[in-house]
Amino acid sequence: MKKTKLTLTDILVTIVIAIGFSVIYKLWGPLYSSLSILGLHIDQLIYGMWFMAATVAFLIIRKPGVALLAELAAAQGEFLFGGHWGISLLLYGLVQGLGCELIFAIFRYKSSRIFVMCLAAVGATIGSLWLDLYYGYITELVWWNLTLLIVMRTVGAIIITGFFAFYLVKALEKTGVTNLVRPVNEKHYQALDEEIR
Repeated sequence: MKKTKLTLTDILVTIVIAIGFSVIYKLWGPLYSSLSILGLHIDQLIYGMWFMAATVAFLIIRKPGVALLAELAAAQGEFLFGGHWGISLLLYGLVQGLGCELIFAIFRYKSSRIFVMCLAAVGATIGSLWLDLYYGYITELVWWNLTLLIVMRTVGAIIITGFFAFYLVKALEKTGVTNLVRPVNEKHYQALDEEIR
């Protein structure tokens, strides 16, 4: 039976993943800002990168709490590296991680299909938009402009946090790297028993 409790190894691997993404997030800030000058919310198409630590970590570890831990740790790392948005990064990491965790919980943490990753991207998007509303970043936008922002952010998140994260981990699986951190499951024990017999 698969154990769902996070082990020290799970936590350490998640932190390592998050540190990697915190560096990416820090570098992503200037790119996001430079695209904003193009208008029409083109920058929102790459916003989903800030949700990606959650889906990548979940696809590798596949346990409850991993997505939230990854997002919080990545946000903390980005903050420590001098991220553009200061302490608010931690709140964004929290709501984005919770958005992903909610979707994974709905599927009882048993599905790692691409459809579920795309839904997790939408969950993170909703979390980020809710915090944007709280901070008043988007309250002044007229309805069509707000709609465009929401659509662009959601589409970008599905592409980056859903599809790209899914295929990135699939590529890592082919190298065998993910087997180093995933626990042995019942199927592996059965295969070993058959070989011994």
